[in-house]
Amino acid sequence: MLAAPVDHVPEGPDLVHEPKWDGWRGIVFREPDGVYVQSRAGRNLTTYFPDITRAIRQTIPPGAILDGELIVWERGRLNFAQLQRRVTAGRGLLRLAHECPAHYVLFDLLADAGGHVIRNLPLSERRARLQRLLADAPPQLTLTPQTADMRQVADWLIHWTVATGIEGVVTKRLGSRYEPGRRGWWKYRTYITTEAIAGGVTGSIRNPGAVLLGRFDRRGRLRYTGRTHPLTTDRRQELGGMLSPLRPAERRGAPVAHPWPQPLPASWSGQFDRPQPLPYVQVDPTVVVEVEVDTAFEHQRWRHQVRYARPRPDLSVYDVPLLLGGEEGYFGER
Repeated sequence: MLAAPVDHVPEGPDLVHEPKWDGWRGIVFREPDGVYVQSRAGRNLTTYFPDITRAIRQTIPPGAILDGELIVWERGRLNFAQLQRRVTAGRGLLRLAHECPAHYVLFDLLADAGGHVIRNLPLSERRARLQRLLADAPPQLTLTPQTADMRQVADWLIHWTVATGIEGVVTKRLGSRYEPGRRGWWKYRTYITTEAIAGGVTGSIRNPGAVLLGRFDRRGRLRYTGRTHPLTTDRRQELGGMLSPLRPAERRGAPVAHPWPQPLPASWSGQFDRPQPLPYVQVDPTVVVEVEVDTAFEHQRWRHQVRYARPRPDLSVYDVPLLLGGEEGYFGER
């Protein structure tokens, strides 16, 4: 079951809302002799979560099939990077799982104890059974909050997105059945308007396909922070008329190069399913653009592609928030 993106939180009878967690979607199969954890794309995640599989073996009866989100908390916030570290931890995985334990936030039950498939039951009944199943579960296995109160939704969007790093809310119908692969839910993602510096583009300077964004750190170095979605034709023309080729510069008699490598390393994009370097055109980093970003910010970069809004010729590059380093760098300072 998938969620279709929407620009506002749906309201109406029979609708309920849940936090949208910033983690990995995971389907868990409690088999007679163990546990199997599968990603949304069908990838086997079992070996990366020994802490979760142990908790499920001890709590959930064989035959159950669970749906939820694998997350890691660190200092009161969700930390997506700690999930990614599990893939590359190798022999250090058990130590990592001990130092940064994962949690499995559950929001649906596809099969009950004994393997009885309940996908055709309404969500309200599936959730009631899931709640009973988790009655004696350890804290690592948690039932996601759910509400029909829009005041509670507003509180999640205003406070939880900043304080804990949830991405938004998911809306579902209480009477709906579970249909694998169908986008029968709705997801609203929280966005924040901010500014960044255009440091490069895909395509060409006069016809930019997407903008590569940066911000200065405390030492005055332009750091790569992310890229935009593809630009519309009107926005390509508008921005293309403002960009300039990279100008040779000198500092104390030595040439100063663009601070980003060419092509952009695959690891900078954060997209493990498309690990290809990105060729781009370096531009003179003097143009400020306004963007809309979500809460997924780590390693001083926006993990998801951001929404391009407009150029800001009224702003200097020194008006753009600085990268402060660590998690505090999300909002930066002016």
